[in-house]
Amino acid sequence: MTTRFLPVPDGVSGMRLDAALARMLGLSRSAAADLIDDGGVTSGGIVLSKSTKLDPEMLLEVSLPEPKLERKPQVIPGMGILYDDDDLVIVDKPAGVAAHPSLGWDGPDVASGLAAAGYRISTSGAPERQGIVSRLDVGTSGAMVVAKSERAYSALKKMFKHREVKKVYHAVTQGLPEPLSGTIEAPIGRHPGSDWKFAVTSSGRHAVTHYEVIEVLRSAALAEIHLETGRTHQIRVHFAALKHPLVGDITYGADPTVAARLGLERQWLHARALGFTHPVTGDWLEVTSEYPAELADALQKLREW
Repeated sequence: MTTRFLPVPDGVSGMRLDAALARMLGLSRSAAADLIDDGGVTSGGIVLSKSTKLDPEMLLEVSLPEPKLERKPQVIPGMGILYDDDDLVIVDKPAGVAAHPSLGWDGPDVASGLAAAGYRISTSGAPERQGIVSRLDVGTSGAMVVAKSERAYSALKKMFKHREVKKVYHAVTQGLPEPLSGTIEAPIGRHPGSDWKFAVTSSGRHAVTHYEVIEVLRSAALAEIHLETGRTHQIRVHFAALKHPLVGDITYGADPTVAARLGLERQWLHARALGFTHPVTGDWLEVTSEYPAELADALQKLREW
């Protein structure tokens, strides 16, 4: 078990414990409720219930179970290697694969898949996130770097923090964004009506997305996107706020009939390229990830329409 001590932020004061804990730890509401029901949250030695209203003077003691990192050795279907050396590995992550194990997720993940395939990764970071310096959403495919050495982990974490990494995404939007190139600067936070969605909100964290339309399609557009910040669901939330959600992204308002016609079961979003100064050699390293079959097929259908 891992114990965390959490003061009550002003933003969740007065909320029910289950809703507040889900927001504070990034859990689903049901996962937070299960944790509380198991007696995993106390304050001042008193076991709290789901309906406990939080007071700003409280200090929560939360006992979190260790994620199960051991997996049967198996290759994750579709996960390729774009670059590999003694210090880091860049994987070509397929959709449906998480970056690392987490509470509430029992599907495949990059960290466990690499370990199962015999890769030695850095032991820095939280136990469930060892070697992980940045993440891609489960439903997003493309290039993702994992540190193998401790020196690479430390250097890469600083690069991402100081925005020294080139992150290029390709996305297909519903409709044509206007203007055809620009910058979306809008804070992103938890959606006020959902524990598992995000939204543009005044109380959110600073987020900046640069984009340029590179191909105009019928009732859609292929855009190249450069991220200045890296908030959860940033691209999806920003384009949804423009009323141009990503094709296939039903969660953020995309037309389900379009997704069905394209045979697309997730958002059309791909981490196309990743570039940074190698943390050991000092050379510039950049890789490109090709579109997976389901995205390439959907794009071709849009072109034919």
